Amino acid sequence: MEDTAWDTVGRLVEWLDTESGVSPDLARVLRVLKITEEAGEVAEAIHGVSGSNPRKGNSHTWQDVEKELCDVILTSMVALKTITPDADKVFAERLAHVAERSLSG
Repeated sequence: MEDTAWDTVGRLVEWLDTESGVSPDLARVLRVLKITEEAGEVAEAIHGVSGSNPRKGNSHTWQDVEKELCDVILTSMVALKTITPDADKVFAERLAHVAERSLSG
């Protein structure tokens, strides 16, 4: 049987829990806050693609944006798995809810 993304995320959370020197409560908060940091890196990459910062010019590519978006998704998955062991179920239910809402509207 092939590992799912959630299996990999579970292993990452276990590793982070083992290596982290902070309490479980603080780890939860820090992992949620990390999402904002990663989102900022997406914004930086978008600025780099557009060349909007004259000092830096065109410093990024759309592939950089893709990588940063993946980091946001992965960081969010880690945060959710840190908060609940049923992260895969919680996410699947939320995805179904949003999809249903968008299709019925």
